[in-house]
Amino acid sequence: MSLLSVPFVGTGADTALHVVAAVVLIGTVGAAIYGFWKFHELPINKAHSKDHHQIGLITALTWIGFIWHWVWVVAVILAFVDMEKAIVNLRDTWRHAPKHESTQEEA
Repeated sequence: MSLLSVPFVGTGADTALHVVAAVVLIGTVGAAIYGFWKFHELPINKAHSKDHHQIGLITALTWIGFIWHWVWVVAVILAFVDMEKAIVNLRDTWRHAPKHESTQEEA
């Protein structure tokens, strides 16, 4: 066998290796598409599990997110952040902020 000869060319093993390579390629591409789809559906699944009151909005934003990706980020934020609790916490933080004294003590 010389360095320029290619083993298995024109044999049954060559055909079998091509079939295996094609199956692996198609499987890998299919798994990548399926993984991307499941990751992209994450906001919808989270909204359903929390029984979110904005499921329709989150679903629409998720679908629009296929075209404009920043919209998908908004859907993730809406699905994972409880906005009512966040607004209440922000309001409480604003109300209980320390007041600055207008008079200063002299030493």
